[in-house]
Amino acid sequence: MVRNLVTSLLDHERVETTDAKAKELRRVADRMITLGKRGDLHARRRALRVIREREVAAKVFGELADRYRSRAGGYTRVVKTRTRVGDAAPLAIVELVEPLEGARPAKASTEAPAGRKKARKRAAATAGAAPAKKGRTAKPAARATGKSAAKPSGKKAAAKPAAKKPPAKKSAGRKTSPKKSG
Repeated sequence: MVRNLVTSLLDHERVETTDAKAKELRRVADRMITLGKRGDLHARRRALRVIREREVAAKVFGELADRYRSRAGGYTRVVKTRTRVGDAAPLAIVELVEPLEGARPAKASTEAPAGRKKARKRAAATAGAAPAKKGRTAKPAARATGKSAAKPSGKKAAAKPAAKKPPAKKSAGRKTSPKKSG
């Protein structure tokens, strides 16, 4: 049933169904569009397990993948509409959303995205300066306790060994107090 709904939604781009089915349909349909954006053979085969028509799968991997290329997720919208007359079931419309206006296209980069820290280090390395850490100033030369700021040379500083936990006692089941006789 869900496979039929997903195929119809991706084909017609709008479906009316019950609210419970709509919530489940949204999860599966978003996953199919994400597979379409990946576009490789494995993604196509995974999508064809759910989508029942090859023409609809071609639409997902072609038209819909291009339409939602710059969108990170949330390709469908569920709008609650009315209650059905026969059984008073709450109905909802599931539809594909329009792509974001003015969104920039996704980068076609072969490099993995770098985090902020790495980007700062990389920018500082190209500028020839040391990377600036956020919220810190220069380190103090020595503490008031008399320790020197220089690290010991030669071997690594001796680290304290990790404290070992005592072995856990095995319980033999239910503990009972000894019974007093007579």
